[in-house]
Amino acid sequence: MAATSDRTNSLVLGTRGSRLALCQANHVKGLLERSNPGLKVSLKVIQTSGDKLRKGPLSEAGGKYLFVKEIEEELLKGGVDIGVHSVKDMPSILPTGLVIGAILKREDPRDVFLSKKFDSLLHLPKKSRVGTGSIRRQAQLRNFRPDLEVVPLRGNVETRLRKLATGQMAAVILAAAGLIRLGLQGRITEYLPTTLMLPAVGQGGIGLEIREDRAELPR
Repeated sequence: MAATSDRTNSLVLGTRGSRLALCQANHVKGLLERSNPGLKVSLKVIQTSGDKLRKGPLSEAGGKYLFVKEIEEELLKGGVDIGVHSVKDMPSILPTGLVIGAILKREDPRDVFLSKKFDSLLHLPKKSRVGTGSIRRQAQLRNFRPDLEVVPLRGNVETRLRKLATGQMAAVILAAAGLIRLGLQGRITEYLPTTLMLPAVGQGGIGLEIREDRAELPR
């Protein structure tokens, strides 16, 4: 375990480099600086294994833990003070020496339906192509509409929206929280009820991960 950081008036947040991840990290930065006058908070962008993986199902390569692994490694060696994660990407069991220091107020946890031509998931024509990268969403889509063609969809929010805009699929399913945080809620066609599409555990939450020996960190 690395020695406790000597930083007393500054903190470094570890984050992925996507627009959504940076939006979340900057939100945490603002909260910390407003609550702790004089504190300077900076961001360290860390490319994770999940960001590097361009092809193939994420589930076959290690799942969503790949989006937090390298940030946790930086935490353990003292390269960053706090890791900022989407809670749904975090593993159920954390590495030895790390704990969840806080979870921010949860944004809307629902999944949403986006389409340029159709007003709801129910009204999609048979055999329409619907994109999602989530096994959970794929399973629930196939249960509700077995007549649809569910296709894998990888990439950040902007990449997924671009594939919808270029007509590669009739619709996509995304998390409401990410679109809301990016100010893109106007693109949402339909909020899916949780009785139809049960959200991932922790979806909509931002988790702050710290080393367990860092009890002195500001709150």
